[in-house]
Amino acid sequence: MRFNSACLMVAALALLPASGALAQQQQQAQADTAEAAGNPFAIFTPTTDPIRHRIDYDVYDFALKNLVVSMGPSTRSRPFASNAPLGTRLRQGHNSRYRLEGSMVGFSFFNTEVTDSLAEYRRELVEVANSLDISNLPRNEQLAFWFNLHNVTMLEFIAREYPVRQPREIMVDGVHFEEAPIFDIRGVSMSLKDIREKIVFANWRNPKVIYGFWRGEIGGPALEREAFTGSNVGSLLDLAAEDFVNSLRGTQKNGDTLEVSTLYQDAARFYFPDFAADVRAHIASYAKEDVAEILEQTQLTRASIREWDVADLSGGARGANYLASSRPGLTPGAAQLLSERQQKLDTMERRDIPTGRVIFSNIDLPGDPPNKNAVE
Repeated sequence: MRFNSACLMVAALALLPASGALAQQQQQAQADTAEAAGNPFAIFTPTTDPIRHRIDYDVYDFALKNLVVSMGPSTRSRPFASNAPLGTRLRQGHNSRYRLEGSMVGFSFFNTEVTDSLAEYRRELVEVANSLDISNLPRNEQLAFWFNLHNVTMLEFIAREYPVRQPREIMVDGVHFEEAPIFDIRGVSMSLKDIREKIVFANWRNPKVIYGFWRGEIGGPALEREAFTGSNVGSLLDLAAEDFVNSLRGTQKNGDTLEVSTLYQDAARFYFPDFAADVRAHIASYAKEDVAEILEQTQLTRASIREWDVADLSGGARGANYLASSRPGLTPGAAQLLSERQQKLDTMERRDIPTGRVIFSNIDLPGDPPNKNAVE
């Protein structure tokens, strides 16, 4: 598959542009607030009087549908052990117990043109943020923008370092790449971690926003196969939350203890200050029958689940040459994982277990308020 830089571009901004005077007044007010607070990130605080602009992510959406493979809903069971290729004791690809959950990216298919296109798209998004005051958009539009900027940058950096077994191995000038100042938006230097914590977590009260950020790891929330938009962001986050909470990488039972992902511990100071009670209440709001029973059967709560391995079809390795697949980019590890995925989906179908999902996007009607259905 090939994407050129001309293809991966931000579409035009649309819908009811604001007057220059109003925009300047709002920007000045935000700048004054930021200066008074001594916090440069205060300029990204969402306005209470948004302008009805939107950003079109159709091209990024197309790319995601071609680069990302959904592994289907979790069955909350370990995958069957897979055998090494005939004539060798080497196992290619993943051996994680979570490999059939979430989603995987086909990094082994990427060439330089694809990686450069992702970098071009990242720069285009930053340019949009520098030419348009993102904080003046409706809240859902802002949230979609920050998710897409964060996630396309994760894709780009992993692709540039590929093959890599774990994203946490990637460094920029001696600093982990998630903490490196990659962006300069409206004069504020920021990292991926800053986007998560100083912009989104600081300004959105609903903990479901934690599921919108893809960290490149098997153990984290899945990378969605469609771009976030102002109209679908709330629905996508609910689906992502339900997927994660009801997966083994989200929740497990260990005797009298509810084991949960360290994702919740990472976000505890923003959303789960009374950790055990708050996390349990959050999980209960998305729990299906199996996880609801775990909540009832356990008393203790511990954040212990983490899988660092890269969410890549091939397991972060190109594979031995003598085991190469006949399809370019499809390594033996990727072929094995796709085979296991199909076996899983076939089994679910035979048992009448749904393998897909339906997304309902909010429809804007004339006269609707700009913040209708906004994620808090």
